[in-house]
Amino acid sequence: MERRVVITAGSAITPIGHAKADILNSLTQGISGVKPLRHDELLSQYISSAVFGTVDYPIPYEFKRNFRKTMGPVAYYACQVVKEVLESSGLDQSFITSGRLGVAFGSTHGSPTVQRRIYKNFFSNDASQYSAIDAVDYLKSMVHTTAVNITKMFGITGRVISSSTACTTSSQSIGFGYETVKFGLQDAMICGGADEYDTTTVAVFDNLLACSTAFNDTPHRTPRPFDVNRDGLVVGEGGGAVLLEEYEFAKKRGAPILGEIIGFSNNNNGGDLILPNMEGIKNTIRLGLENAGIAPDQVDLISAHATGTKMGDVIEAMAIGSVYGKQPYVTGLKSYMGHTMATCGVIETLLVLYMMEVGFIAPTLNLEEVDARCAMIRHVMKPVESRIQIAAIQNFAFGGVNTCLLIKQFDE
Repeated sequence: MERRVVITAGSAITPIGHAKADILNSLTQGISGVKPLRHDELLSQYISSAVFGTVDYPIPYEFKRNFRKTMGPVAYYACQVVKEVLESSGLDQSFITSGRLGVAFGSTHGSPTVQRRIYKNFFSNDASQYSAIDAVDYLKSMVHTTAVNITKMFGITGRVISSSTACTTSSQSIGFGYETVKFGLQDAMICGGADEYDTTTVAVFDNLLACSTAFNDTPHRTPRPFDVNRDGLVVGEGGGAVLLEEYEFAKKRGAPILGEIIGFSNNNNGGDLILPNMEGIKNTIRLGLENAGIAPDQVDLISAHATGTKMGDVIEAMAIGSVYGKQPYVTGLKSYMGHTMATCGVIETLLVLYMMEVGFIAPTLNLEEVDARCAMIRHVMKPVESRIQIAAIQNFAFGGVNTCLLIKQFDE
């Protein structure tokens, strides 16, 4: 028997704020979280891009040492947002540790900051440096470090899913968590993703000529999704988590319901590992609609992946236009904070939920002149007051991995 799945709590650490009020203020006021890239040994020698979606405010971590010792920066982000989700959820400790709560959480690399230190020490040809590699460094840097540090800190004994599919990591986490609850394998799932500040990720995209470089002196003016003057993506950092619950379980305990997940799709292009694929994206969109049991004209808002790359935006716009036409509003939320990699799906889901709550659609920041090749969809270029009943969140990743989440305003 299929069960309804609702979202009952959420938290995000983003370049445009931590609290919901701060994030909404950034969206309504058009405030960018893109800042100058911090100097390090990579920046001065190799990287042309000098911008980053930066979390530049203090986070009130209050973790005991026995938890901190296995955590790199990425796990700090993950555990903080989950801590806030659980505190606001009203779930009691007996349920949290019962085995009926699971975790679906991931990152792109684990902790690249720790990995870099390990490799530098490992290849230093200095015995003292080699011996400086800490016994817990692997636990800080392994790909599933976020998920298992969460289970350790909160005593969670349910199933663990740790996706690591770059830009679709947290949208897969939400989707797999949704399916887990929908089909009765768990009553609740904590889902999300995190990625820390690290310039090696910038270096990778910079080397592929995919990073923005034309706005190094004016970081707030980039990225520019769908704009004729866009010149690439901006790497960002952050963390986000949502709590998914089976509807009757949430109703029985009187949990506040932020929204309902009604559909999820996940497929692969089956070809090139880097270039976006029109048919793959269209198939993902159609599969998501089919899974939700709705028609394209029932979707009010699309949160596009919209990284600001020259071809990615064109192909996504054409795919949206092919399936939806010009009916739904389309906005690119990465324009405010850059591409937060593994965490973009959950952050964008939370931002859509916030906009649903207040009846507001944030425009794509820096979209001043729409590229003619992207003009077949209904771009949001100025703030719109509108009731969003159903929204789609789209994310696509290296490796040809595509996801689409469908969420709606909750009703009985």
